[in-house]
Amino acid sequence: MIKEYLMNLSAQKAPGPQPSFSVFDLVTAIELIAKEGPIGRGRLAEELDLGGGAIRTLIKRLMESGLIDTSKLGCSLTEKGSKIWNEIREIIPQRVRLLENDLTFAVYNVAVLVKGRADRVRDGLEQRDATVAAGAKGATTLIFKDKKLIVPHVSQDLAMDFPEAFKQITEKMRIEENDVIVIGSADAPKRADYGALAAAWTLI
Repeated sequence: MIKEYLMNLSAQKAPGPQPSFSVFDLVTAIELIAKEGPIGRGRLAEELDLGGGAIRTLIKRLMESGLIDTSKLGCSLTEKGSKIWNEIREIIPQRVRLLENDLTFAVYNVAVLVKGRADRVRDGLEQRDATVAAGAKGATTLIFKDKKLIVPHVSQDLAMDFPEAFKQITEKMRIEENDVIVIGSADAPKRADYGALAAAWTLI
């Protein structure tokens, strides 16, 4: 399963120090290489906000796993890496930035679309807790049921109750029945991004 595979890739390898990057750094690195590769180590470090040692270890893990090749031009996905990226995209096809609205908690807000996982959402507390643990301020979890966006225990029809948020989300995201959207909010872009990913991770 893709979740376990990526978690193992980011885990500590004995003997040795704990990697100073997270599974979400790995996911984002694969995404960046897929969309913009070949991409250099310096650019990856800048985009992921990681130090030199951490980015070297991350690239080494990706290379040893056969997910990327490196050249003078930078890092590129291998056939295996492209397959992993496609598996990620099937589950999490979109990550978009949102402006502040009635559903957000901070200046920076990122919405992640998780395909077909609405039945795994209870009350949204598990997603909120995962978001906060990742360094964000909070999360809002929405599900798409019966052609309506719903916030459990808050709104049974987002279009009616929170029209501004509804407009932002539906203009930027392609939502289908049984999809989930998690919005991570934080005081820094990376924390909002990874907070939303951490919440999405609970549904995979």
